[in-house]
Amino acid sequence: YAACPRDGLADYVGCTVSHLLSGMKAWALQRLSAVYLGLYLIYFVGVLLLARPEGHAAWQQWLGQPLMSIATLVFVLALLLHTWIGVRDIFIDYVHPLSLRMVLMSLLLLSLIGFGLWAGKLLLLTGMG
Repeated sequence: YAACPRDGLADYVGCTVSHLLSGMKAWALQRLSAVYLGLYLIYFVGVLLLARPEGHAAWQQWLGQPLMSIATLVFVLALLLHTWIGVRDIFIDYVHPLSLRMVLMSLLLLSLIGFGLWAGKLLLLTGMG
C-alpha cells in the first residue's frame, strides 16, 4: 500500500494488517456477521424455549449433530471476526499512540485466538461424545 510507512517493519506490517479488513470490506463483514449472529441466537433461544435438551447427554447429542456443530462453529468464527473488526475500529479511532494501539490490538488478537481455540476444543469434544 502506498499509504503505509516504509521506515520500519513493524509500522509497515501493522499498516498492512490494518488495510486487510478496512473500508467497505470491513463494513460488509461486520454487517454479514451481525446478521448470522442474530439468526443463530434467534434459533438458539427458540430451541431453549420450545425444545430444551434436558441433561448433559441431550445437550451433547444436540450440539454433536453435524449441522448444529457446523452452525455453531460458524457462529464462533463470526463472533470472533465481528469482535475483531469492532474493537479494532475503536482502537484505531480512539487510541492515538501507535505503539499503544499495536499492543492493544496484539492483546486482542491473542485473546480472540485463545477463545477460538477453546471453543473449537469444546466443539470437538462435543462431537466426539
